[in-house]
Amino acid sequence: MKYLRYLLILIPVSIVFEFMHLSPTLVFVTSALAIIPLAGLMGEATEEISVYSGPRIGGFLNATFGNATELIIAFFALKEGLFEVVKASIVGSVIGNILLVLGASMIFGGCKFKTQSFNKKAVEVSSSMLLFSVIGLSIPAIFTHTVKVDLLTSKYESLSIAVALIMFLIYILGLYFSFFTHKDIYGSEHKGEVQSKWSLKKSILVLIIATLCIAIESEFLVGSVEAMTKAIGFSSFFVGIIIIPIIGNAAEHSTAVIMALKNKMDVAVEIAIGSSLQIILFVAPILIFLSLLFKPMSIIFNEFELVALIVSVIIANRVASDGESNWLEGVQLIAVYIIIAICFLIL
Repeated sequence: MKYLRYLLILIPVSIVFEFMHLSPTLVFVTSALAIIPLAGLMGEATEEISVYSGPRIGGFLNATFGNATELIIAFFALKEGLFEVVKASIVGSVIGNILLVLGASMIFGGCKFKTQSFNKKAVEVSSSMLLFSVIGLSIPAIFTHTVKVDLLTSKYESLSIAVALIMFLIYILGLYFSFFTHKDIYGSEHKGEVQSKWSLKKSILVLIIATLCIAIESEFLVGSVEAMTKAIGFSSFFVGIIIIPIIGNAAEHSTAVIMALKNKMDVAVEIAIGSSLQIILFVAPILIFLSLLFKPMSIIFNEFELVALIVSVIIANRVASDGESNWLEGVQLIAVYIIIAICFLIL
């Protein structure tokens, strides 16, 4: 993490590039790299606040701010009307967490330890929730893709809002389930005497400043997407499904791998699957609601995005079924991710 902080120098660089109207590709690259350490600082500040607030409020803060970077980037993409990029980034974040993050964690952890185990019961609950979430996203899409266009009337425009409300309600109930009624399933909350490195005031200040800086950099990033994709030849799908999720989740990705290297596979799996759940049940509905401020965005994904989601969740459920992992399972997850990435690259 400390090496990533050197990238903070790119904040003023990206601002200069933006206001000098230099190459959109340069603006995109500098703002993207600047977001990575900012996302890490946001996560670190949230963890520090949780030391003072206690595990329950800390858990809520982590759930809220864990995917804040993607939410901020997607908000500016919504504002620009880049709906396909927004929806691709939702799918990309989910498959990135399940395939890339979990796969990398299993490879690095598996190279150090022959077999690693994790809380099977807790992961089964999260995996089941993930399966429900993808089913919830699939049904409206299959419905609209199979029903004849002339049968779809204006009343179906409210379908996305209804689905988003149900998803958000499930997210709230899931938090209540894990933090109150069934918290015993999740065992100890990785506690021990945790010493705070920062004061509460410093933690809140860092969180606010990092969030504001991410908002500025996200506006630069989104503003340069279309020109950059045309210049390089990337599709907007590839940018949304691969590049933006990697940028937003870089700090989280490194944390999961570090936990696996410390033989804390419970935490690594929790980060990967838990973050995917937050994306579908929290971030996606919030984006649907926010889109009402501009132009309403549908929650309908294209066929290949749905296939990528379904395949990823099936693999996640399969990996979670025995409560153990090894490096070969990690290689398989990464291989599926690369295949999906190649398909979106040639679109």
